[in-house]
Amino acid sequence: MKYLTAENMTGGYGGADILHSCTITVEEGEIAVIVGPNGAGKSTAMKAVFGMLPLREGRVTLGGEDITHLTPQDRVRAGMGFVPQTNNVFASMTVQENLEMGAYIREDDFADTMAQVFDLFPILKEKRNQPAGELSGGQRQQVAVGRALMTRPKLLMLDEPTAGVSPIVMDELFDRILEVAATGIAILMVEQNARQALNIADHGFVLVQGQNRFTDTGAALMADPDVRKSFLGG
Repeated sequence: MKYLTAENMTGGYGGADILHSCTITVEEGEIAVIVGPNGAGKSTAMKAVFGMLPLREGRVTLGGEDITHLTPQDRVRAGMGFVPQTNNVFASMTVQENLEMGAYIREDDFADTMAQVFDLFPILKEKRNQPAGELSGGQRQQVAVGRALMTRPKLLMLDEPTAGVSPIVMDELFDRILEVAATGIAILMVEQNARQALNIADHGFVLVQGQNRFTDTGAALMADPDVRKSFLGG
């Protein structure tokens, strides 16, 4: 059984369904990416996994436990960490205060986790006393990921982590994501940069109009001529 299994997810925001029997799975220590054209339902699928979208059909299990009816807050306590695409830092708070906010559910000493985040993102240690709103876009993304890691998630979900950053910063973020996965944390990521994302992915899910169109390993999807032609620019 996969660590995360979100199967046959069907639902929307009150009107017509956006997701249609969509299934997403991730194993511990694995990177899974959701790609597809604009309007394919990628971010909606991520929100459904996190409990921000009520499902009309389907279910979500985490570590073998059915969490379909848990609130997002309770899913965080169950082991999910979620980094939204926008508005993902407290701009007026310092970098360190942002990270401390990520430890709000913890009652133990989180100093070791803070040190691990600073090891992963050395620039954050350097700028720990600087307001997050003064950082570059790539640095703010590091703060957002670091804050999610402070909860000690078993599953880290990233919605468009490289949106609006330069290619160099994108490569650096992907390197850090690989490092996080190497610690055994499952990674689920929505990405517009499909080619680069599939290049680091263990598995990929290509969505079209809220449905699974292709599901395979990242390498197999990169090599599939239909995927390449339709979604990777040839």
